[in-house]
Amino acid sequence: MNDEQAYTVVAGRGTMTVFEIYVKTTPERLWEAITDEELRKRYSFGVGTVSDWTEGSQYRSSVPGVIDIASGENLEVDPPRRLVQSFNALWSEDVKREGTSRVTWEIEPVGTSCRLRVTHDQLGENADNELYGGWPMILSGLKTLLETGEDLDTPGSLRYSGAGEEA
Repeated sequence: MNDEQAYTVVAGRGTMTVFEIYVKTTPERLWEAITDEELRKRYSFGVGTVSDWTEGSQYRSSVPGVIDIASGENLEVDPPRRLVQSFNALWSEDVKREGTSRVTWEIEPVGTSCRLRVTHDQLGENADNELYGGWPMILSGLKTLLETGEDLDTPGSLRYSGAGEEA
C-alpha cells in the first residue's frame, strides 16, 4: 500500500492492530474531524461521538435511540497531536464480552499533510475481527472527507447515516 498501512501483532498481553494513513490536511483540522460530533458522523458509519474532550472525561459513540457503539474514558488529550481512549464496544453481546481495550490516535505533520496512526491495543488474544475490523473504512472515510469534502459512500460507511433523524 502506498499511503496506507495496517498490521496486527499478537503478543503475550493480547492483540494490537495499527492503522496508518496520510491525509492532506492540517493537524488542527484532523483533530477537529476526530473530536467534532457532526464531522465524525460523516465518516464513522453515521455514528457521532460526544465528549468534552478533556483528560479523564467520558465519551460515548452512538446513534441516539438507534444503537450504542462504544463508550470509554479520554485517558490522554493533547490537541492536536494525541488522543488516548479506553474503548468499550457496545454494539453486540459478543463484543461487550471482550471488555475494555484502548485506542490511540497520533497525528504528526508531514510537509503539507499529516500522518495519522490509530493503534487499537489491549485486545484479548482471541479478539474477534468485528471489534477492530471497521477501522479501515472509518479512516478511509476520514481521509475522503478531509481531502475532498465528500462522504465516502460505500454501503458500510453509510450504515447508520440518517438513522434516528426525524423524517
